[in-house]
Amino acid sequence: MTEPLIVKLGKERYYTKSKTNLVSFTGYEEADKLLNDLTNYPHAFILACLMNRRNKAEKAWQIPYLIAKDLGDFSITTLGSKTLSYYQDLFTRLKLHNHSHNMASIFYKAVQKIITDYHGDVSLIWKNTPSSAKVIFELLHFEGCGPKIATMAANILARQFNIEFSDYYSIDISVDTHVRTVISRMYDIKEHKDALIIYKVRELYPHFPGIIDYTCWEVGRLYCHKKKSGL
Repeated sequence: MTEPLIVKLGKERYYTKSKTNLVSFTGYEEADKLLNDLTNYPHAFILACLMNRRNKAEKAWQIPYLIAKDLGDFSITTLGSKTLSYYQDLFTRLKLHNHSHNMASIFYKAVQKIITDYHGDVSLIWKNTPSSAKVIFELLHFEGCGPKIATMAANILARQFNIEFSDYYSIDISVDTHVRTVISRMYDIKEHKDALIIYKVRELYPHFPGIIDYTCWEVGRLYCHKKKSGL
C-alpha cells in the first residue's frame, strides 16, 4: 500500500525537525522561552496547554508569560502560594481568556495538583521513556483536560520537544476546524463526527497517528478553508 502524501509530509517534518531552535507558540521570544524551558518550568507548558480552549491559540499560549510578568516569578512554589480568588481577579484584570473565571479555576487546580501529585515537577509525567498511553492517562486527570488537549500536549512533547516515549500509537490527531476540514475533504467524510477523523488517521499511520497533526492544521489554516455552505 502506497503511503499517503500527508503521512510522508508529517514524517519528513518529524524526522528533520530542529533540536536547537525554540518551538514557536506565541511569536514572542520571551513568552516562547518560558514555554520551551521544560527543565526549570515544565509546568508553564502544561498550564498553557490547559488554557488552550475557547480562545485564540496564540493568546492562550501567552497566559503563563503574562502571569509571570505580573508576579515577577513563575516558580511552582510562588504559583502554589496564591489562592483561587487571586487567580480569578488576575485573569479578569489582565483579560487573559474569553472565559476568565472558569479558566482561572482550572489554572489554580492544576497548580495544586502539580504540587500535590508530582511534588512540584510535572515533568515526572514524561520522564523515563513512558508509553504514550501513560502520558495521556496522566494528563487526562487534570481538570479541563479532555482527549484533544491531552493528545495535543503529548504530541508536542514528542514531535517538537523530542521527548522519547516507548511508543507513539496512543497519540491521536487533535481534531479542530482545520484538521477536520482537511481530512474530511481528502477522504470524503461527510458526517461531522470527530471520531471518524481520528480513526481514519489511525488507519493511515497507526504507529503514530498524530505525526500528521501539524501538517493538517497548517494546510487547513493557510489553504483549505471552509465554505459558507459547509465543508
